[in-house]
Amino acid sequence: MNATNMHIKNIVFDFGGVLVDWNPRHLYRNVFDDEKAMEDFLAHVCTDEWNAEQDRGRPLAEGTQLLQQQFPEHHDLIGMYYGQWETMLRSDIPGTVSLLHRLKKKYHLYGLTNWSAETIPLAFSRYPFFKEFEGIVVSGEEKLIKPDKEIFHVLMDRYKISPAESLFIDDNVKNIHTARQIGFHAIHFTTPEQLEHQLAALQIL
Repeated sequence: MNATNMHIKNIVFDFGGVLVDWNPRHLYRNVFDDEKAMEDFLAHVCTDEWNAEQDRGRPLAEGTQLLQQQFPEHHDLIGMYYGQWETMLRSDIPGTVSLLHRLKKKYHLYGLTNWSAETIPLAFSRYPFFKEFEGIVVSGEEKLIKPDKEIFHVLMDRYKISPAESLFIDDNVKNIHTARQIGFHAIHFTTPEQLEHQLAALQIL
């Protein structure tokens, strides 16, 4: 099936891991001498699940305080997570950004991201490619988070887009499954090269 047969009009991008190289390891590798100790800390203290609650809308200060109370022995390390958050935001991902600009010539571009409402302005100010989007839905602003179906419906309702006419791109396979259940065409992102290959195979590029 190609883009004509799919009637694609809209491309919906996830941000972290697709367009932006965000990773807490960019910060904590400067702090930990031992890689295993760092991974243990990220697996059991500053976990993805804990960070997701801030992406869902919990204030950063509240999330930090709760975790510091739970793990007082890691008080300062926990404080660094959002205190030095910008260090985790290493760069854009040039290969995907290049594809974004190519797609902009033919398709409507939208963003659907799990991101704290308090930190997303830093990304918006740092990377000019965000101006290419016609609309962006941020989980922290909506108090909803992927893979919940509700946040996909926020995107669809707010910008009047049909999932049957839209291609969703995300590096999280759970989000891909939800998008497909709703009716989106979807690509599970791994690398810019893989994405370009799949877009070409669908005759979207």
